[in-house]
Amino acid sequence: MAVGNRDLRGVALRQLPVERWPTREEAAASRWFSPVKIGGLNLSERTWVPAMVPWRATEDGFVTPEVLAWYERFAIGQPGGLVLEATGIRDVPSGPLLRIGHDRYVEGLAKLVETVRRASNGRTKVFIQIIDFLNVRRRPAKDKFFARHLVVDDTLRAELAAALGDSRWSMAPEGDVRDALGGADEALIERVLAPRALEAYRFGYRERVTDTHLPHVAQLPLQLPGLFAAAAERAKTAGFDGVELHFAHAYTMASFLSATNTRTDGYGTTREGRARLPLEVIAEVRGRVGKDYALGCRFLGDEVIDGGSHVEDAAWFGARFAEAGLDFLSVSKGGKFDDAKQPKVGEAVYPYTGPSGHECMPTIHVDDALPESERRGPFGRNVQLSAEIRRAVRAAGFETPVIAAGGICSFWQAEEVLAKGEADLVASARQALADPDWFKKSRLGFGHEIRRCLFTNYCEALDQRHKQVTCQLWDRELTSDGNPSGLLAKDGKRRLVAPDWEPPPG
Repeated sequence: MAVGNRDLRGVALRQLPVERWPTREEAAASRWFSPVKIGGLNLSERTWVPAMVPWRATEDGFVTPEVLAWYERFAIGQPGGLVLEATGIRDVPSGPLLRIGHDRYVEGLAKLVETVRRASNGRTKVFIQIIDFLNVRRRPAKDKFFARHLVVDDTLRAELAAALGDSRWSMAPEGDVRDALGGADEALIERVLAPRALEAYRFGYRERVTDTHLPHVAQLPLQLPGLFAAAAERAKTAGFDGVELHFAHAYTMASFLSATNTRTDGYGTTREGRARLPLEVIAEVRGRVGKDYALGCRFLGDEVIDGGSHVEDAAWFGARFAEAGLDFLSVSKGGKFDDAKQPKVGEAVYPYTGPSGHECMPTIHVDDALPESERRGPFGRNVQLSAEIRRAVRAAGFETPVIAAGGICSFWQAEEVLAKGEADLVASARQALADPDWFKKSRLGFGHEIRRCLFTNYCEALDQRHKQVTCQLWDRELTSDGNPSGLLAKDGKRRLVAPDWEPPPG
């Protein structure tokens, strides 16, 4: 199997074996293609495309033709539910990510909703995921960090004096301290800088929800419920069928839920304290959009970091979220800044490069370091998390639908998850990117024509570099004159949407 100049035969051999695909009759009788209710909303089937960030908005967060084409292509495949990318709730610069922090974004988002409805013939329900995130800066060059960004105080001077064995440094002018450290070796820098300063030097400065010495961070519990509620109201005005609150991965709300949240103002430390702000957000949003509007969240079944939350915490949170009135719970895993790989100078730390990130989006190589008998691979790797959360929700007396995701790439996988009661809906991100028609092909009995994801994370690597996200299986597909066909990426070399597919006549 070759794609462009890339020989992928060895990769393809490690795909999940699928002996056969369902017939049209089997699909029609299946659980996965049966209807389901999310609050007062009826979905035609239990297939779901979770949020993916494609980097196609304008620099100030508006919908573009490329954004419309991206979601139109998923809608043509007619999933039961389609979730828009993480969309910022603040009216602040955030690069080519969609925003919903001001009324001026509603018109473009409404056009996007209309596009999905038309392309899916009304079969797909469309949700928008809304998110808040704190400040993350790029890793600075050494000279710039010590010249501009390092905070020079008496504590730093004392550490430098002790390290150099010269008490004169305890009273040294700021400029001398900066010059000394700017020319120092890494051993001295590591010895002298405080942990957060060393992190800012090596990874770039990153705010945490525990930075309550910063007034805007201390006041997050006062600000975020209203910001989320206003964004959700705009989503409803734009015509979305529902809203998904982003409580997952490396961002603000997930950080409040994390066991690493040590805030002492009532919004951290204990499970009750860590869940307090998310529950207040849910209440404020529900009050704004009404009880009949579909509202759910995406949250972590396991943070996969030292000192972080695990599935026992997630099960407890899930029951509390159901009790608070959420209509669905979508489960993810990992994707944290805490264990991310050091970025290059001039780049920002990316939360999917460390062990927690590898569990969030596992590749075919995720278990290569283990003995072959212990390798699980990426396929359905996170389903046990949704299963435990669902059990806790049911034990608490709620029927809130739970959505499983992670390495789902065959009809039989999804059907088994539903048959075992491990989830109520089954989502697919990377397989849907590889072939947006794969739900429709499975449902209509054309599974043998599915373009199957290779789980190499080619798409994730583009995301990491903030490039428009595509799939290696179709982005270099050429026209007869040797050029990429369809809408092109900014580099002019890659197509931005998957090739069209139509079932054979009859």
